[in-house]
Amino acid sequence: MKILYTGTDKRCKEFEEKFSTSGIDLLRFNFSEFNAINPKLFDAIFDLEFDSHQHRFETYASLKNIPIILHITQSSLLAQSIKYPPNDLSLIYGMTAFPTFINRNIWEITGLGNEALKYFDQLKKNLTIEAIIVKDRVGMATSRVICMIINEAYYTLQEGTASRDDIDLAMKLGTNYPFGPFDWALKIGIKNVVETLEAVYNDTHDERYKVCPLLKTEYQEQLALKTALLK
Repeated sequence: MKILYTGTDKRCKEFEEKFSTSGIDLLRFNFSEFNAINPKLFDAIFDLEFDSHQHRFETYASLKNIPIILHITQSSLLAQSIKYPPNDLSLIYGMTAFPTFINRNIWEITGLGNEALKYFDQLKKNLTIEAIIVKDRVGMATSRVICMIINEAYYTLQEGTASRDDIDLAMKLGTNYPFGPFDWALKIGIKNVVETLEAVYNDTHDERYKVCPLLKTEYQEQLALKTALLK
């Protein structure tokens, strides 16, 4: 099986680790060079950074007979397909591809319609992965839950209830999570956490997803620092 994939260095490294012993042939590409690639030579395409480049859906929607798996937490497949109706909706899927979410035992996948889900049963066997199907909603399931927990941890810190280290330790010991919420936020990326929370809040208007002021401040400070470094 031959897989074409693109994404940030961090995500691509984790993707490569996921399939390091599977015998699958992996080829990384830059989207700017996509037109020079013949997608028919590959069995699936993964875009691990689609959330930050949603205009790419128009290109992917034009393809036929090849599964496309997109990292999509800040939008939904339905919303994208309304803007750019795909040639084959049954072969476009969504996944959560934040750092730490890729190289794990079970993936979270969304698709549109029974045909999409039926086809994915065979695809996951070819990929040698386990996956569960969730509804096509902004934030999907895991990223909603983890980002909300991180947000609540920031509220707890903001209120002065406990320190970052104490909250991280309490969550790891009390819930058996692999990381504490602050450690996890750094691994996922503060930007990704905040922008996912904002997208889910705009979709649901549920107060649970309203970004904590302290978390938003850290996000803005990171953006300001990045802007300063680019000058």
